[in-house]
Amino acid sequence: MTNTSLYIVTDDQEQAQRIKNFGMGMGCKVEVYTTAKWAEKNQMGSESSSQELPFLSAGSQTVDPEGGKVLQFRQPQAAPAEDNTVKTINELESIAIEKAISEFGGNLTEAAKALGIGRATLYRKVKQYGIDPSQARRQKAAAKAA
Repeated sequence: MTNTSLYIVTDDQEQAQRIKNFGMGMGCKVEVYTTAKWAEKNQMGSESSSQELPFLSAGSQTVDPEGGKVLQFRQPQAAPAEDNTVKTINELESIAIEKAISEFGGNLTEAAKALGIGRATLYRKVKQYGIDPSQARRQKAAAKAA
């Protein structure tokens, strides 16, 4: 079993929380640092040297990786609004569940982890909203065949 760690270095707490939630949903060990704390950690040393870690950065300022490779990535762009109507909580929940199931190719266990709910809860919600996970599995199989 692979043990994956995700280190987040940012002073933007909102962005850090979104990335942390994503990483934890993917089963990663997640550590969040401000730029000052990260620099302090690197000066004192740690169990894993920062030079061994790949770096991803966004924005205009990055933490000096002391020789590490810095990979730039784009900020997510706002998706175009589909419509301006207010959706109910149930509609939003249904959309989130459908997206998660699609993202994980119909694997309900992984979709439940990403959503932060139990597998039994996801099964109940799938039945409640009439969602067909096998459709995502078929799309995944078709993509592999292509």
